[in-house]
Amino acid sequence: MVLTEDDPATMLKRTEGAVRLATRRVDIGGLAFRVLSSVSPATDAPAIVLVHGIGVSHRYLSRLHAELAAHRTVVSVDLPGFGGLPKPGHDIDVPTMGRALGQVLEQLALGPVVLLGHSMGSQWVVETARQRPELLTSVVVMGPVADDRNRTVLRQTRALTVDTLLEPPTVNAIVLTDYLRCGVPWYLTQLRHMLAYRLEDSVASLAVPLLIIRGGADPIAGREWCRRLRDAAPHAQLVEIPRHHHVAQHSAPKAVASAILTLAL
Repeated sequence: MVLTEDDPATMLKRTEGAVRLATRRVDIGGLAFRVLSSVSPATDAPAIVLVHGIGVSHRYLSRLHAELAAHRTVVSVDLPGFGGLPKPGHDIDVPTMGRALGQVLEQLALGPVVLLGHSMGSQWVVETARQRPELLTSVVVMGPVADDRNRTVLRQTRALTVDTLLEPPTVNAIVLTDYLRCGVPWYLTQLRHMLAYRLEDSVASLAVPLLIIRGGADPIAGREWCRRLRDAAPHAQLVEIPRHHHVAQHSAPKAVASAILTLAL
């Protein structure tokens, strides 16, 4: 399926004024999470939980959060070591982070949710879905990594550089400042786990539906890679946002939100 940002059928009405956020910290086994919530009492549809990727924070998900919050309860989660949160005193691999994220969802007590992750966040949310399927109605991965045919530091760095040159300056400013807050040591620690994690194997064992979203011009999450993920999962759909790149949720938030609200149950 292909959605376009300027197609009237994909446009979502937004409430007037700024989105109201409640922020709190949740500690799980010595790991600090930040939870930013926009509660919508007007619907009983599943809440949507957003998880960022490597090096960044909820800030580059804020436009998508605002679009979704006009329709659902939405929660953005900052993971340990990111967004200015304390760095863990020990190494945290993908299964460990997924387990802790599941405990955060359990504490939030929102009922089964739509769990969404961007970039490396796709690994964390899929791992949570594998371990705790009862906490989810579905899982969404945007710009999933890492392509099994380009799973090296050099190729991923090259793709990230190309994408940076294509993204709007506004998102690059957010990403750069978040990278600085994250710091090189923690970034490199997580990069090692990102390259080691076989997402294609994990999606094959999912017990909940999977929605894959990619920017049509994303140099990091290529079309063939995303198709292989779709075909590996028991129940999956793939949506492309034409002309947009890796951070499509920032450059095309209406189209991305439309896909989620239409297809993620």
